[in-house]
Amino acid sequence: MQRAIQKAKDFNELVMFEHSIFSLPFIFIAMVVAADGWFGFWLLFMGVLAALSARNFAMGVNRYADRDIDAQNPRTSGRPNVDGRLNASSILLFIFVNAIIFIAVAYMINPLALKLSVPILIVLGSYSYFKRFSSLAHIILGISLGLAPIAGVIAVSATIPLWSVFLSLGVVFWVAGFDLLYSLQDMEFDKENSLHSIPSKYGSENTLKISAYFHSLTVLFWVLFVYYSGLGAVAYVAAIGSALVLAYEQKLVRKDFTQIDRAFFTVNGYLGIAFFTLIVIDRIVA
Repeated sequence: MQRAIQKAKDFNELVMFEHSIFSLPFIFIAMVVAADGWFGFWLLFMGVLAALSARNFAMGVNRYADRDIDAQNPRTSGRPNVDGRLNASSILLFIFVNAIIFIAVAYMINPLALKLSVPILIVLGSYSYFKRFSSLAHIILGISLGLAPIAGVIAVSATIPLWSVFLSLGVVFWVAGFDLLYSLQDMEFDKENSLHSIPSKYGSENTLKISAYFHSLTVLFWVLFVYYSGLGAVAYVAAIGSALVLAYEQKLVRKDFTQIDRAFFTVNGYLGIAFFTLIVIDRIVA
């Protein structure tokens, strides 16, 4: 039993389960808007299971593909995928099991979800390899999480309305923007190991500018989401208020690179939760 508990802890550390907070709020935002309120316990369970299995799959592929890179990077050399706690076979099994769970959940939701399940997994798995040949890896990561709202609305309505595309695009540039800030930590390592990233290619100052531009696009797309979904004043507060949160995040990192973890995990975590809460309040008020 103790060994099983320790293994579970190792896998939790491998995929950083707590980071699911970035995508879950936006899945449920899409579901709340698509259903015009409460969407039911069944879809709540299916939504959580789909989100967790998809993220576990993506992180598993990432950690498997990056075993050689993580072993050389002092920041990541203590991860379970490189320090002997989890071998390659166990990680591959973890990836396979989560892929099957995701496809099975999609099957139980509706035919469109099933048709898109494998293409979504392909996108999720591709991020890990992009940095080996393209600095667009940050965008690919954004797209991976940006698929969450699309998945949410498909689960409820089996359609992809325009407002969900704007919500998704906002998530794409939100994630890409904060991933740029996070990747500043590995700028020198990426240069030395011929890994492609915007910081290693364009430097820290240009990276900060690009990140700020991406976050400006985030706010724009979220305002368009509110407009085209027909939401009310509280939803506009959520969209416009995100500009203040993202501006604070940018300021935090520009002032001190040691604050990158705080900006990445804490600030973005609160943003997602606050955005979801305000959308729910808007639906209740409406």
